[in-house]
Amino acid sequence: MALSPLDKIRVRKEARDAARAVGRPRYRQAPEGSVPVGTARRAPSSARTPGPVARLVNRWWTRLLQAVYAGSLSEQEARYEEGSAGRDYLWNTLGTAIWGCSFPVLTVIATQLAGAEGAGMFSMAFVVGTLLMIAANFGVRNYQVSDIDEASSFSSYQAHRWMTGILALVAGVLYCSLRSYDASMTTICLGVFVYKIVDGIADVYEGRLQQADKLYLAGISQALRSVAVIVAFAALLFVTRSLEVAAIGMGVIAVASLVLVSIPLTLFETDKSRRMDTREVMRLFRQGTPLFAALFVFNLIESMPKFAMEGTLPYENQLYFNALYFPAQGILLTIGFIYKPQLVRLAGIWANPRKRARFDLVVAAVMAVIVVLSLAVGVLMGTVGIPFMSFMYGLDFEQFRPLSYLIVAAGGVTAAIDFLYAIVTVLRRQGDVMRLYLISFAAAIVLPWALVNLFGLTGAVVSYLVVMTLLLGLLIWQYTLIRRQIARDRDPFATM
Repeated sequence: MALSPLDKIRVRKEARDAARAVGRPRYRQAPEGSVPVGTARRAPSSARTPGPVARLVNRWWTRLLQAVYAGSLSEQEARYEEGSAGRDYLWNTLGTAIWGCSFPVLTVIATQLAGAEGAGMFSMAFVVGTLLMIAANFGVRNYQVSDIDEASSFSSYQAHRWMTGILALVAGVLYCSLRSYDASMTTICLGVFVYKIVDGIADVYEGRLQQADKLYLAGISQALRSVAVIVAFAALLFVTRSLEVAAIGMGVIAVASLVLVSIPLTLFETDKSRRMDTREVMRLFRQGTPLFAALFVFNLIESMPKFAMEGTLPYENQLYFNALYFPAQGILLTIGFIYKPQLVRLAGIWANPRKRARFDLVVAAVMAVIVVLSLAVGVLMGTVGIPFMSFMYGLDFEQFRPLSYLIVAAGGVTAAIDFLYAIVTVLRRQGDVMRLYLISFAAAIVLPWALVNLFGLTGAVVSYLVVMTLLLGLLIWQYTLIRRQIARDRDPFATM
């Protein structure tokens, strides 16, 4: 039966009322993707998708907050695999390279934005800060990563490192007071000191990652911290033109990276450590004292020409000395790339008496690489190195060309010393070389001050090369004696 027009109107009204009663929309919904009249078109959803860096940061922040909410970082499940030698080399090389380049890069930035004198002040603060970092390390990194059986717990290593870090900071404050620095130099020093001491504290966490066969994560941690510090320093100095503000900023960023990245990453990705043992901490102090003393005295010997220049020559000479040394430092870093990832493996080779001939072969091979690398860097400096440095710093380095060759040779000698000392540490005979460092330190007290007063910057470079060569000769002699003694202990009839 057909409905009348009035009935049709009534039916539509009843349907409309029913729709309102059950909450259905009064009007038909627009097709998906259409835009209502008078409404601005939104950007496609793909444009709002976070980039890979943002996604990584978000995932890390979520993981960190979840762990904090759960009440324990070390109870979390590890997410990154171990045992990748290629990845370890890649990231350890990248992290160490960025860390090693941070001083040159920061110095270039300081020179361009604050002038040679200001950059020289910053360089001097960095030299002292490096000594404080070594004090914080207490020479335990090589010992830690070669502690295959974990004679000391990681908790004990942590407690030990925080104690040495605090003592190093106190020593830095006392140093500034004893030197009677003005407010500007004191502020620069304190910012740099905090950054370098954080480097020293972070080293124990990165050492734990290496011990757990996740060296690549240690490299990532080191690289991230170094990049963050460089960016913060450059940005603050560019905006404020104040070395004091930039130095304090780099210290703050270093602390943030330690708390938000290095510590959580290590606790997430390594086995939970047993509790701290006071006896283990005290043992680390006893065992680490020869390591620390030797490394600290060695770096103090390295720094003596710079201390001799301070107060005698303008601060810009600190900049020239360090800038000339940076290419030579590349030798030291490159050799570190080669042998440091192998320390655990070298300790394993040494532990097997049948493989000790192979151990000696590795030592000889690395020493040969140092010689070849030093010659290559010398050739590089003689061709494009000096012009490139002049361009980067905006200063004339052509006048220092002869000094650059001498300091490259000193860099090779320093790399050989660093490698041989690491080998002595693997042999657990680090106490045998302390007297060698003291002999060299005595020479470093006298020679730099005499030559700097006579010949200025040239005297500083020559004294550095002479003292380093003396120390290397003594160290080679002592290593030969150690190997002979070990061979005799194993076989009284053995000859070498």
